[in-house]
Amino acid sequence: MEQRITETLKILTEADKEACETVKVTEDELSINKKKLFIESYGCQMNFSDSEIVASVMRGAGFATTSSVQDADLIFLNTCAIRDNAEQKVRNRLVHLNALKKKKPGLMIGVLGCMAERLKARLLEEEKMVDIVTGPDAYRDLPRLVEEAGTGQKAVNVYLSREETYADIAPIRLNSNGITAFISIMRGCDNMCSFCVVPYTRGRERSRDNVSIVKEAQGLFADGYREVTLLGQNVDSYKYRASETTEPVTFAQLLAEVAAIHPDLRVRFSTSHPKDITDEVLYTMKKYDNICKYIHLPAQSGSSRILELMNRTYDREWYIQKIDRIRAILGEDCGISHDMITGFCTETEEDHQDTLSLMEYARYDYGYMFAYSERPGTPAARKLTDDVPHEIKMRRLNEVIATQQRLSLERNQRMVGKIHKVLVEGVSKRSEEHFHGRNDQNKVVIFPRENYQMGDYVHVLVTECTAATLIGHTVEEVVVA
Repeated sequence: MEQRITETLKILTEADKEACETVKVTEDELSINKKKLFIESYGCQMNFSDSEIVASVMRGAGFATTSSVQDADLIFLNTCAIRDNAEQKVRNRLVHLNALKKKKPGLMIGVLGCMAERLKARLLEEEKMVDIVTGPDAYRDLPRLVEEAGTGQKAVNVYLSREETYADIAPIRLNSNGITAFISIMRGCDNMCSFCVVPYTRGRERSRDNVSIVKEAQGLFADGYREVTLLGQNVDSYKYRASETTEPVTFAQLLAEVAAIHPDLRVRFSTSHPKDITDEVLYTMKKYDNICKYIHLPAQSGSSRILELMNRTYDREWYIQKIDRIRAILGEDCGISHDMITGFCTETEEDHQDTLSLMEYARYDYGYMFAYSERPGTPAARKLTDDVPHEIKMRRLNEVIATQQRLSLERNQRMVGKIHKVLVEGVSKRSEEHFHGRNDQNKVVIFPRENYQMGDYVHVLVTECTAATLIGHTVEEVVVA
């Protein structure tokens, strides 16, 4: 029997790294006669994508990235504000960096991103070692802010723009495997969910022009990348109009343009909003084999009453209809994942049971699950009472996680005995003798390395599985599940 190799299950608990608390740091660049920049990025893929823009901007100002915080002349913490835990983690990190700054007086520290936008000048007052505070729409201004901070002044720019998309800035790919990359297609959010700080930290929604997106994807493919993920807070509301006299480009049209670059360029996207995803998008996914059959469709709750309090603008029945359309157009094997919040304001046991029953109906492949964390300044914090006791939130969260673990295993068991087209992304975390990659449904697949290379497409016959991983061996057949 093959050695059993498994990867981390994409389910988040208090004991695990939440998605918003994932941390990535910059890698070493050649830095002859250049100052060294260290970026530590927290949070979602949008933040990691923004750090690639920041690195590009600062390269033009004479900086090269480093993986060593001790070697840095400039440290940026690109922050997340979606949960209190994420903010506390950044504050604790600043305390540790203060000791480094005392040993290296010329060192400058900047706080970027959503936490910077939310707390603004308070960061300069409360965290005395912070020199620069910059919001997500002000990264072009960083060279000037760094220069200003170098004179001993505190430098702040948290202006939120209605136009900035950074479309003309070529990102520096950080932490890249050279195979998969993210492309930001829009910024901000107009949805105003009552629990969410994003509209206040990233501003109003605006779409990047489709020509620059396609050009970036073409460049990545030419450089050897074989998969791109189109990123936005709500990709389904993407709409770019070149002028008042032209028809807007929709997300479905953008998807088709990127997919048409080359059949060997896989296309993924995240995140979809249940109120906006259309049949046109689903039929476009069906038309192109290289658009992965996987949709991240956050529900947040299975209770219509709670969804209304969350201002999600859809109810349980609407969400179920979207699940039904996905299954009808893309088939039962289409991967679907979710976000779910337990213990939102006034949530009852009946509401909780509605969430569990929705999960059973949707048959999710995996999910990102959280206990509700009130964020200052949101409509929920202003108008609702966070009245569900912590222990009840956690008990409900554990029940949601247990349900998802069972569903994940059942969904993966459907894949056993089938052949899957897998893009080789790297060496397995558990064994140098195995590669890992993902199939069409975004599932991690482990298989022996043999003579394959990163970036190859291989066909894997899945012979066993866990709740997190598909395990198998390569075959010559080209019939794909």
